[in-house]
Amino acid sequence: MTIKISSTKDFAANGVKILVYGPPGSEKTRMCATAPRPIILSAEAGLLSLSEQDTPVIEITSKDELSEAYEFLTESEEAKKFDTICLDSITEVAEVLLTTYKGEEKDPRAAYGRLNDDMASTIRSFRDIKGKNVYFTAKQVKFVNDENGITSFMPGMPGKTLLNGLSFFFDEVFASRLGKLEDGTVYRYLQTSADLNYEAKDRSGKLEAKAEPDLTSIFNQIMAPKK
Repeated sequence: MTIKISSTKDFAANGVKILVYGPPGSEKTRMCATAPRPIILSAEAGLLSLSEQDTPVIEITSKDELSEAYEFLTESEEAKKFDTICLDSITEVAEVLLTTYKGEEKDPRAAYGRLNDDMASTIRSFRDIKGKNVYFTAKQVKFVNDENGITSFMPGMPGKTLLNGLSFFFDEVFASRLGKLEDGTVYRYLQTSADLNYEAKDRSGKLEAKAEPDLTSIFNQIMAPKK
């Protein structure tokens, strides 16, 4: 029997993979432009915020287009010029697939079953692309606990199984939020650690609790050696 032993340093060289969620207008899409040499896979119509940029985009409106995009990004010579893949958003990708499956399945449960399997596979496939940073965005959903009345927010996906398990796919999960300075100035930040109301985590242990919404800065901090 042959056992292959690798190093944790090998995983660090494979790029940073993060999930950012937030409500509409929280500049999740706009953050794509802050990444090093990005390309966007867009299942949304909300690219107006990047109209002043010159960022390459692949539009995703079907499962076949998603598969073709993955093949392009992992096998083509042209894809080597991109350092960051932005999936905007995986919530919308899931909804595109669900619409297709509902049209093909008589039983809605079968459609959701296919969705769970395919989205789990899709997320893992893109997450594990070697040598690329991968930035996933997701919609934000609100959950109110009937027992204690506490309102919490988390990344949103269609279907209970996907909703409850999405964060487990990632080491880095951030909430896009607004803050306010003493003078009333409003600013945007990424919450990187969980609290009573927001789901978040930073397994790198290298980010501040409130991180600047700049993907290049975040990638550099995570990849930097610990002092």
